[in-house]
Amino acid sequence: MIARKAGLAGAFAALLCAAALVCACGILLDTGLRGSVAPQRYAGAPVVVGGDQYVHAVKEKKGRTKHKAKVLGERVWVPASLADRIRSAPGVRAVTTEVSFPAEIAGRDGESWGHGWESAALTPFTLRAGRAPAADDEIVVDAASARERGLRPGSRVRVESAEPGTYRVVGVTRQALRDQTAIFFSSARAARLAGRPGMVSAIGVTGPERAVRDAVRGARVTVHTGDGRGRAEFPGAERSRIKLISMGGALGGTALLVAVLVVSGTFALSVQQREREIALLRAIAATPRQVRRMIGREALAVGLVAGPLGAAAGLPLAFWLRDRFRGLGALPAGLDLVTGPFPPAVAVLAAVAAAWAAARTAARRTSRIRPVEALGEAALRPVRLGVGRLVAGLGCTAGGAALTVLLAHLNVEAASSPVTMLTAIVWTVAVALLGPVLARAGVAVLAVPLRLFPVGGDLAAANLGAGARRLASVITPLTLMMGLTATILFVQTTMGHAATRQAADGTIAAHVAGPGVPHAVAEEIRRSPGVTAVTEVVRGTVRVGLENYRIQGVTPAGLNRTLDLDVRSGSLDALGGSGIAVSETAAGRLHVRPGDRLRLTLGDGTPIAPTVIAVYGRGLGFGDLTVSRDLLAAHVDDPRGTLLVAGEPPRIPGLRFAGAASITTNASQNAEVNQVAMILIIAFTAIAVVNTLAMATSARAREFALLRIVGTTRRQVMGMLGWETLATVLIAAVLGTAVALVTLTAFGRGMTGGAPHVPPLTYLGVLGWAGVLALVATALPARLAMAPRPADTIGAGE
Repeated sequence: MIARKAGLAGAFAALLCAAALVCACGILLDTGLRGSVAPQRYAGAPVVVGGDQYVHAVKEKKGRTKHKAKVLGERVWVPASLADRIRSAPGVRAVTTEVSFPAEIAGRDGESWGHGWESAALTPFTLRAGRAPAADDEIVVDAASARERGLRPGSRVRVESAEPGTYRVVGVTRQALRDQTAIFFSSARAARLAGRPGMVSAIGVTGPERAVRDAVRGARVTVHTGDGRGRAEFPGAERSRIKLISMGGALGGTALLVAVLVVSGTFALSVQQREREIALLRAIAATPRQVRRMIGREALAVGLVAGPLGAAAGLPLAFWLRDRFRGLGALPAGLDLVTGPFPPAVAVLAAVAAAWAAARTAARRTSRIRPVEALGEAALRPVRLGVGRLVAGLGCTAGGAALTVLLAHLNVEAASSPVTMLTAIVWTVAVALLGPVLARAGVAVLAVPLRLFPVGGDLAAANLGAGARRLASVITPLTLMMGLTATILFVQTTMGHAATRQAADGTIAAHVAGPGVPHAVAEEIRRSPGVTAVTEVVRGTVRVGLENYRIQGVTPAGLNRTLDLDVRSGSLDALGGSGIAVSETAAGRLHVRPGDRLRLTLGDGTPIAPTVIAVYGRGLGFGDLTVSRDLLAAHVDDPRGTLLVAGEPPRIPGLRFAGAASITTNASQNAEVNQVAMILIIAFTAIAVVNTLAMATSARAREFALLRIVGTTRRQVMGMLGWETLATVLIAAVLGTAVALVTLTAFGRGMTGGAPHVPPLTYLGVLGWAGVLALVATALPARLAMAPRPADTIGAGE
């Protein structure tokens, strides 16, 4: 084993990276399953009553009742009258209601919410200076805002909210929250800015939990205590937690599949390099079982060392992912990672199992060599495939074809994303299994141009033709890296390009402002001379059954002068009432047409059943569903939106207008999050490429020495390697491009109805990056291999 430490080092590196990746993904998944957010605003209330943030469905199947629940996209509000029922419960000493709404001090970044002063006791907030707000133009600011902006009682500051304006600071609190800004208004002003008459965000209670539960029985609310109060305070944290479960599971599964493929290839190459040694063992009476056991134990030893080290490296990797996701707004600051023992243990077990399975699989063919034929077969290294490998390769090809057909018929991003990656991986596995045949075909094509170049090209053609198995082992990680990188990058560009094109084509208005423009500002612009139409666009999500759909609310008046949704059937004339327009894709999934009723649940849990009045074509650019702005704005956390203005808009301080090309599209908000997560897979495959190429090159030290002894110069050997590397990259580029192109074409057909969008420069960058990696991973080990004298290398033995 010590003598083979160079080959085992490659397997060690692959297993370590695999364990780190699996551990990091496992921590994300574990956080989604068990994570919680500690309360901040509600820290002073022992019991908090909040809205039920789930939509529920009960299904009967084969005599069994199944209950399913999906998280809603907006805060679910609570009837204010519920506070009186709770006050009358036995043992309840204090009941505090609260309303929360978006409100920001101009020029201050970060999450910021407005509240009524009566809810200050929930934290509790106390005054350091000044008094409580009483008039509509008075506010109390928290200690952090006062410190950063230099505010004190008597200061005047602009606050952006549903009704932006300038307010007088009348008080400063002693406290400040860690992750959000708190601005307190008078109770009457806060209720008006919240826009939910008769409703409250939450109710804080000091009293026994059981009494509170009895008092609210039958109401659509949830009762929280302990860290569970954070769910009522941060409904977005619950949505993020659910996303972590799906993302951690999908990313972990993809990472495991890639890891098995990479590790198998690494061990296959390592065993190939030991064929003479194994042949000698067989010649001196070693049984196939003994050979497999030897290689399996070596792999087990490597896995037992690499697994724990990789799991340890997975911890900081998980925290790096957390910071990136927080920076993109995908994770709230209060949701911390759960670092239990389960993910590292799974990572270690995965590394050991992958090492054992990969080594045993790679050793199976070699260990079955008959002793009499051992040395001859080791020297000849035939390229014909075994029956089992051929059948497996053809099976993966059939599986890839089936997944491609399935992908071409998927038009839901949540369903298509995992299928897309699985399709690319299955096609790559087929390439790996059929690698020797594909490599031989590629060499046959490239041999002719290579032989046009004397010495280096001629030697490269001869070496590639004789080493098809080695070439196949090198091509596999290169194909995997190029195929996955192109798929990950161009899935996003395909969706983004289609959504941007639809949004640009459908925006008739010459001027766009927002997002985050209040309704009052829109009304001011409507009354301005020169303005012919103003359309407010508010966006959110709804549930139809348990499925999630993107929805937009638009102002119906003058819509035909600002927006063209590409109506295919029906009319948008009745949008102002209880009508709803449905995109063509969503209409197909929901099986509705104009005149049908569509039952759905708005983001805050309100059920409605509007009539379908139109079906439109530009769903990627403008969302799956469209209703009137007034209907949707009353059920989202932030009713401020984007303005589309026809005519010449006025100049309003703080409001900037741009051209129609700047319209914010409804392209996937998770694109950047997915790219950050999947970049780890790309990095892992890049490491595998370097690892495999370095192993393959280092093992050829005796070959290089022999070439130099017979008169080949060092420069000619390096030239030969350069041509080999170029041929290898070209073959892998063709295969990787084919894998990505087949996958992306199917994805584009299903999701956008068109061809994939592949920016040429980005594609060339992918090929260039692969070429640079291959060149560096070949040139450096080759120089090290040729550093000793050729006679010393030959004499050292194999």
